[in-house]
Amino acid sequence: MTAYRAVSWLPPLVERALQLAQTAAFTDSCTPEVGRLLYTLAARCDRGTVAEIGTGYGVGAAWIASGLRPPVSLVTVEIDEARAAAARSLFSGYPNVLVLHGDWHEILDYAPFTMLFADGGKAKEREPEVLLDALEPGGLLILDDLTPESHWTPEQRQRWNPDPVRSFWLNDPRLAATEILLAPASAAILAVRLATVP
Repeated sequence: MTAYRAVSWLPPLVERALQLAQTAAFTDSCTPEVGRLLYTLAARCDRGTVAEIGTGYGVGAAWIASGLRPPVSLVTVEIDEARAAAARSLFSGYPNVLVLHGDWHEILDYAPFTMLFADGGKAKEREPEVLLDALEPGGLLILDDLTPESHWTPEQRQRWNPDPVRSFWLNDPRLAATEILLAPASAAILAVRLATVP
């Protein structure tokens, strides 16, 4: 996890998740920038359920769980059985964290969500309405792994003109949303479901 070498402090749970991912040679864990964002946003949740799509070995979920306060719960889903089992073991001492194995739709049984981190899979591209419906009014959605337009390749410019993810999440009147730069070549969208549409 080269990106984490310069990080001076990590929650202990995140350190354990990173060790799991490193042992498995898993390189798709969330970056420190995304992790700190999740940690900060989770710390503001004081009720309800937080969800994550794409557990991996639990790095993102560990950031979220480290920021949560009782009685907030976290449900995270992973399509790969071995990764889900490893993450379930990681969180075995955390009664407020539930790790599911299966398709991302499995988490919908636990909706509506106070906060939803749509990381893995193609949900943010293919089923944005389902994600939006899974948020409670005032609920926050985090979408990461976005390439800033200034870093698009010619092929991306041809394919993403316009970018369907940004087109939906930054323009839907049911949302208050913004794109933030987390690193020079990495952006995220934060979108809040409005209680009433203006």
